[in-house]
Amino acid sequence: MSIDKAQSLILNKRDLRETSLLVDFYTREFGKICGVLKGIRTDPKKFGSNLELFSLNEIVFYRKTHSHIHLVSQADKVDDFTGIRQSIERTAVAGFMMEIINALMQLEDKNTEVFDLALAALKELQTNYTPEKIATIFKIKILSISGFKPHFDSCVSCLSRISGQSRFSLALGGLLCPRCIAKDPSSRSIFRGTIATVLHIERNTFATSLNLGMNPQIKKELDLILNAFLNFHLGRELKSQRLMNKLEVTVG
Repeated sequence: MSIDKAQSLILNKRDLRETSLLVDFYTREFGKICGVLKGIRTDPKKFGSNLELFSLNEIVFYRKTHSHIHLVSQADKVDDFTGIRQSIERTAVAGFMMEIINALMQLEDKNTEVFDLALAALKELQTNYTPEKIATIFKIKILSISGFKPHFDSCVSCLSRISGQSRFSLALGGLLCPRCIAKDPSSRSIFRGTIATVLHIERNTFATSLNLGMNPQIKKELDLILNAFLNFHLGRELKSQRLMNKLEVTVG
């Protein structure tokens, strides 16, 4: 058993027996890990953090070789992103980002790009009041760098470059050219502007992508396709996505 230290974001937490917590962390150094914090519910002062969802913490843990649950001996809060917590819309988006990371990433599969993306998105969410746009950009970029990226570069079936009209196939995970449309009769039409938006966001930084204009029609189609893609490949709808949908209806 080795002792390790890591910067981590809180993805999820749940009670374990009467005194402890089981927490899913996403760390820069080790990827997603699961840790138990013994006695924290009866003696919170044992730790320097209350482990709020999407807060940034520095943790020390004993890494077990024969179990995926490690013992966390120290957790100190670095940033709880107070500005996000002052808005229900921002909080919902931050919760969604943590849930999608938890759903997509495998235990202890290190990916510093995912950690850096999440941290950049949280910082933007705290200071930039465009939570819906931040959520859309985050969805595109996390799918791209986590290996679940929809195929928008060319036809997903024949790999030919698409210069004209195309359709999007959920089942095949990407665009179909006119010659391959018959391979998925349930594929749907898609605006060329939507395709261009996805490619621009995949190829640019988070901050640069925030400056991209996104008309309401393309924004609506992007969310429809991305949410359907996630639901199809995860086999379920994320709870935080349902909350964001309700908030959007309420606010709208």
